[in-house]
Amino acid sequence: MDDSRIGRGIDFHRLEPGNGMTLAGIFLESNLSIVAHSDGDIVLHALADALLGAGGLNDIGYYFPDTDAANKNLSSIVILEKTLNLLEHKKLQPRNVDLVIICEQPKITPHVPVMKEALSELLKIEKGDIAIKATTAEGMGVIGQGNGIAVYAIASLMEVR
Repeated sequence: MDDSRIGRGIDFHRLEPGNGMTLAGIFLESNLSIVAHSDGDIVLHALADALLGAGGLNDIGYYFPDTDAANKNLSSIVILEKTLNLLEHKKLQPRNVDLVIICEQPKITPHVPVMKEALSELLKIEKGDIAIKATTAEGMGVIGQGNGIAVYAIASLMEVR
């Protein structure tokens, strides 16, 4: 019997003029920044939601509400680490993750190798078990106009024996 579990997560944020953004734990220089309550790493937010869903747990907003002042400017690495701790208590660990980042800028593809390396270290899985794809919205909607960014994540977990 296959003991794998699958979850998905989505995160969207507005962009504003700024000096860069953090995605997958990696700072990318840009003339834009993500508008957020925490540090705005929407890759880790969507990933945490996917992992929580796969574990049958509540969503990221339940554990890290934006109404809690303690979460203001919170590192998304802390969010992911706490998520992994919740899964560990259920004897679950990540098996693989698949991410799609949608934005007009900055260009994501050149940063994929270092993002995969960072996620591999955070999740304690092989880089070959991590897929990161980048696309644009082809000029459509808020994202296509360069005013937003979105991440879709799918994660699978396996039981730790």
